[in-house]
Amino acid sequence: MARKTGAGTFRQKLNFQTAAAAVDEFGNPLPGGDYSTVFTDMAEIIPRMGSEAIIAARLQGLQPVTIRVRSHGLTRAIDATYRAVDARTGVVYAIVSPAVNLDQKNQAIEMLATVGTQTAS
Repeated sequence: MARKTGAGTFRQKLNFQTAAAAVDEFGNPLPGGDYSTVFTDMAEIIPRMGSEAIIAARLQGLQPVTIRVRSHGLTRAIDATYRAVDARTGVVYAIVSPAVNLDQKNQAIEMLATVGTQTAS
């Protein structure tokens, strides 16, 4: 059952960022790189709990969350190369799955993320 996505549910302001492609003198991609904000949007952060995989991730120091945002052209382009940074607290969320349109109505989309890690570039 899809959750309602009223204006009051989107309370976190997130900066969605991608890493600049850093290359060495031979043109090979380098890990890391500076992140730049592509867009900022309001979102709902939902902590994930329950399954064995999620419990195992927490034992490794990762806190999985679901990020829910309104669906539009920019949010539908989010994939695992993005990260989200809370504009108020600076908490980093590494996106680990592409955005999914769960209700099939293009009202809101969700993606799985982990707290406190960065995406690989």
